[in-house]
Amino acid sequence: MESKYNRYVLIGLSLCCIALITITSITDQWLAPLRTAVGYILIPIQTGVNRVGVSVYDELTDYAKLKTALEENEQLKQQISSLIEENNRLQAEQFELERLRDLYELDQDYMQYEKTAARVIANDSGDWFQVFRVDKGSADGIQAGSNVMAGGGLVGIVTDVGAHYATVRSIIDDSSRVSAMALQSGDICIVGGDLTLYNKGRLTISQIQPDADIKDGDRIVTSNISSAFLPGILIGYAKDITLDSNQLTSSGYLIPVAEFDNLREVLIITDVKETEDPEVK
Repeated sequence: MESKYNRYVLIGLSLCCIALITITSITDQWLAPLRTAVGYILIPIQTGVNRVGVSVYDELTDYAKLKTALEENEQLKQQISSLIEENNRLQAEQFELERLRDLYELDQDYMQYEKTAARVIANDSGDWFQVFRVDKGSADGIQAGSNVMAGGGLVGIVTDVGAHYATVRSIIDDSSRVSAMALQSGDICIVGGDLTLYNKGRLTISQIQPDADIKDGDRIVTSNISSAFLPGILIGYAKDITLDSNQLTSSGYLIPVAEFDNLREVLIITDVKETEDPEVK
């Protein structure tokens, strides 16, 4: 009985498999045209969607790259700006160091005089520093008549002083007159300020006696007989010395050793000559 039942089960399973195979075969044949039609419709759509997707992806990628590049560019700009600022600061410090070194050398050249360094804080007018102010005054031992040096030689004289400032009239001012002498011979002359003439980098030398030995290239310094300036301070160099029309004196020009277009720091001699007249003589 059991053997007969198993036979029926086996026959049933076999018939079921045959039926499934037949249905699958018929279904595949019936669905093949449908799948083909759907393929014709869906493949172009899928291709387009893929292209759009790739394009959008590429654009998003490019945007991300552009954003990153812009951020990096901004960072580079900031770095460049910082480097430029740092370079300018270093250059300014280097220039200041060079100026201070020059002042130190000038201080060593005139060790016989007591001096104090000061910064120029104001220029009255014009392109040249014919009258200017410094940040040191009577509290620092400066007084009217104090001689002022920079750039290797004489710059001017203090005419007015407060507790923490002083006014300096330079030797290029039209009213300036300095009693000077040739270092080589000791012969006396007068160095006069002239703002118009200084445009050519010159001052005047006058009242040279006919027997004096002052020639081109001679070092001109403050004289021993000056009533306002301490002796031996370099002013500049003689140039184009010729006999005057009166045949009694000679005159010419002086190339000042100091520069008066951009004074930053100066040395002020605290020792002064006693004089009743603050004018330069």
